[in-house]
Amino acid sequence: MIVCHCTQISDHDIRTAIDWMRSADPETIITPGKVYHALGKSADCGGCMPLFLDTMRTSSKLEVPAQLANLRADLIREKNNEGRRQGHRLSEQGSAA
Repeated sequence: MIVCHCTQISDHDIRTAIDWMRSADPETIITPGKVYHALGKSADCGGCMPLFLDTMRTSSKLEVPAQLANLRADLIREKNNEGRRQGHRLSEQGSAA
């Protein structure tokens, strides 16, 4: 099935590119831009992007490498006070009276 009519990319091309990238570098994060680049093409109008992404998601080799999977969750937990020090709220500082 043709996914991108502008550049004539099929679902088979996308899956093949993902398989090739994963076997070349098991730790790489695969993006649509990298798939286009691997196929020697570039995005044109972007109308295919929803179908392009859906096709990418069907690949079993798209998964994020295990050591990178929880990096964002750790970052969110570290920034739960938006960089403020502990006890930055008035209600946490106790009464001065």
